[in-house]
Order: sequence, then C-alpha cells, then structure tokens
Amino acid sequence: MTVPTSRFHALSRDALAALVPELLLCGQLIDRSGMAHCISAFGREGMGEVAIEEWQLASPVYTRRMQQALGYTGDDIVTIFKGLQLDIGAPPQFMDFRFRVDDPKHGEFWLDHCGALADVEPMGVDYVKTMCHDIEDPTFDATALATNKYAQVRPIHRPPREPAGRNPACAWTVIIDESHTPPQVPRNAPLVAESVAARLPLADIDPGDEGRGDYGGPLLSDLRFPDFSHSALVRIAEEVCLQQHLLVLGFMVAVHDRTDDDAALEIGRKQFTGIAGVASERIRACLGLGDDIESLAQVLRVHPALNPLHYTAVDVESGSGVLRVRFPGASGALTDRSWMSMIDPDHLGPLDSLVRGVNPRFRSRVTQSGPDGWTAEITAADEPFKEAPEVAITRFSTGVDFHFTDRGIPLPLTVL
Repeated sequence: MTVPTSRFHALSRDALAALVPELLLCGQLIDRSGMAHCISAFGREGMGEVAIEEWQLASPVYTRRMQQALGYTGDDIVTIFKGLQLDIGAPPQFMDFRFRVDDPKHGEFWLDHCGALADVEPMGVDYVKTMCHDIEDPTFDATALATNKYAQVRPIHRPPREPAGRNPACAWTVIIDESHTPPQVPRNAPLVAESVAARLPLADIDPGDEGRGDYGGPLLSDLRFPDFSHSALVRIAEEVCLQQHLLVLGFMVAVHDRTDDDAALEIGRKQFTGIAGVASERIRACLGLGDDIESLAQVLRVHPALNPLHYTAVDVESGSGVLRVRFPGASGALTDRSWMSMIDPDHLGPLDSLVRGVNPRFRSRVTQSGPDGWTAEITAADEPFKEAPEVAITRFSTGVDFHFTDRGIPLPLTVL
C-alpha cells in the first residue's frame, strides 16, 4: 500500500524530539490505567497473569518492528539493549535502565530509578513480588526472545528492596547461550503477530535528512532524541503509537480469556478512558499549547490513540469554536478491535477523556451517524466537568507528573 504522510510530519524536529519520550511514557502508563480494573475483576494474581500475557504477546512484535525501522537488527546483547531504550515498557529516565556489555553474549542492566516500583511499593510486598518476580521473569525473556531465542534474563537482585530504599532498585544479567531452552511461544501469539497493527507499513526514514537516521553503531548510555533526523523521529513516533495499540491488543486478548465479551469491553473502555486523558494532558504541556479548540485539534492529531492515521482513519477538523472528529465505519484499528472499537455514539467516555485532558470544559456530542461512520462535535461548556474516575485512578502513578531532563551528550557503551 502507499503510505500516507504522517500527521507527525507537521511537527518541527525539536517538537518531535520532545514528544517521543512523552509517547514512550504514555505507553507505560497504559498499565497504570488498566491493571487497577483487572485487580477488581480478577484479583492480584489474575492481574499478574493478564500483565504477563499482554507483554509476551506484544513486545516481541514491536521490538522487531523498531529494529527494522532503525537498522539495528542483530542477535547480540547490544541489539537487545538498544530495543529496551525504545520500548514503552522502559520509557527513558522514568524507567532508568543502565547497561554494561561484556561481550556480544554477556551483559547486565540495572535500574537507577524505577517509576513502576515507586507506584507499586506503597501497595505492599505482595504487589511488589507480583510485578518484580511473577511478571518480570517471563516478560523480560519474551522481550529478549525477539532478538535471540537463546537469551535469558536473570536477576542479580530485585525488590522487595533489602535494605529499604536500596539503589539500584534491581540488577539483571543477560546471557545468550545455545544450551538455554527457549521459552514457549504463547498460544495466543498469532492473534497479535498477525494483526493489522503488527503488519502495518510506515514510511521509510529519509537518509538525506539532517541528523541521525538510524541506531547503527555503538550502544549509547542514553538516547538523545534531538540527535535524530526529522524523518527518523516521525517514524519512531509512529512506531511508539503502534507499540501502544499492540499492547492494548495483547491486553484485550488476555482479558477476553478470563471473562465474557461485555465485561472485557467494559474493562477495555475503562483502561482507554484512564490513559486517554492523561496522555492528552501531557502532550498539551509538552508542545506548549493552550486549552482552546485549535490546541485540542493539535493534540488529537498526534495523540497515540488516533495514530497512525492510516491505521485509525480518524479525521480531526477544527473550525471557529468547534472541533469535529470523524470516526470511520471501517479501519485497521476496528478490524483489530483496538482502542477505536471502544468508542461509538453510545459510548463517548474515552472521547470525553481525550478532549478534557486539554480543557475540562470540553464536551462531545454526536452530530451524524451511519454505516460509513459517525461524527462527534466538540465544544466548550460554561463549567468544567468532573474528572472521570478512570483518569483519577491513572493519576496514582508517579509517571503522570514525571519530568524529563537533558542529560547531555551520551557515552558509547560498546566499541565497534
């Protein structure tokens, strides 16, 4: 297919460089939104099972996509570590991964700061063990599996932290050894691997653009997104949006396995509602926008739930004091039953959350509906609306108020 121009293309290189880590962090916060509702529905152990399955199904798919996009394909430790730096499961600084490479088959990583742990520690030791033991063991291996089926990730130490406040929060070895038994491929893996999102083509990076067009060469201590070209940043942004859709697909597969369709859809809508508003809020702040209709249009055009455009086919049109959002009757996102399948004329909660992340006075109403799609009109009410409880739950995460810092020029960690 001919790949249309990305909506991210309209942003400047500087704006994209600031936005990409925001998108990575919003991807991490999807679980902060969804897992609270899984605890309510399935208990702590059931929540852990959902988390394991969603990451096992999604991360190998999107890890390989990013490798191909940025040209760092390989089967060694460096390739695994580069993937972690561009993974919604490890947003920069919030999940502060540090790396050491001993040789192509041996390395270590540790977390100098773990935002996920900061969120979970107040919930008690049982929840810490669920995340740092039950969930991390199979999901770290699943991520490494995307690069080398003989890679194993094993803890040196991990929470519960002893002594309290121990830093780094955890440390892990990564060893590639052909004597290792590869983990089993999850039975539901094809449901995500064969999705429209998994196979969606995106525009190639223009090698003539000023700036870095790939991630070849040495592993760096940090990625400085301003070093990438405009074209590369557009591609990274769209890949990160797809990471979020793929994670949602994995999440919904796992939830559907544990309850009926109606209950699963309700949990999915709650997850979407919670993250939608927080993401809008952070994107608005990142781009330095106001809270008017035109600012809302700019936020929605780069919101991960509505991108890539040729996946969701959602059109955003702003006018004088009014914004219209057109939802199609058919799209790849609807085929996949991703986020876009959770909004319809009778269920505007996620859309209201999307727009109220920019201004709590915004409201939506359906103005047209038919077999080819439907249109919602966004206007401002006289008084602000109360924040949705799903958004309030997501605010439990320290990631909602997290601030990125400029760490300067990164150091190469491998010599080529």
